[in-house]
Amino acid sequence: MHVATTAIPGLLTFEPEPHHDVRGFFSRTFDADVARAVGIVPERFVQDSLSRSARGVVRGLHLRVGRGEAKLVRCSSGAVYDVVVDLRPGSPAYRTWVSFELSGDRQNSIYVPPGCAHGFQALTDPADTSYRIDRPHDPSEDLTIAYDDPALAIPWPLEVSAMSENDRAARPLAELEDRLAGVLAPTPVAG
Repeated sequence: MHVATTAIPGLLTFEPEPHHDVRGFFSRTFDADVARAVGIVPERFVQDSLSRSARGVVRGLHLRVGRGEAKLVRCSSGAVYDVVVDLRPGSPAYRTWVSFELSGDRQNSIYVPPGCAHGFQALTDPADTSYRIDRPHDPSEDLTIAYDDPALAIPWPLEVSAMSENDRAARPLAELEDRLAGVLAPTPVAG
């Protein structure tokens, strides 16, 4: 499995090497030793979740304030356009966003450090997205940022087909300064 750093400190990509044959493929999607080697403590993950989305659906941009939340994200089937925004005060990449295509064919994944907002758009119908999360969900710490915030200018690849009411009602960063004040500073991850 190949691990790479990104423009956002602590945000890592994991690219496995699926073995293909006449039956299809086999791929290791997580390796605790590889995670430890880049500074991720596998035992901290306490929850696995899965979302299924139709083509064009946008989920996010979601952030946990307070102690934050680290997550390992993978599209297990289909494909998604995945976006991460660094919202950690003091980070050299503060308010920078990066995007990735995660796909079931590649089984690639990203590690999103605490203090970064995350969202994606389904490129296929359906797209199954798996999350491995390091803290139990606490709704009081949820913060959603407008996916179409003009300050971020994220070029979503498809017309939005559906969103949750919460995501649709999300406000831009400029209106969330009070809630963003509680976001963690970046923590270094080896890479």
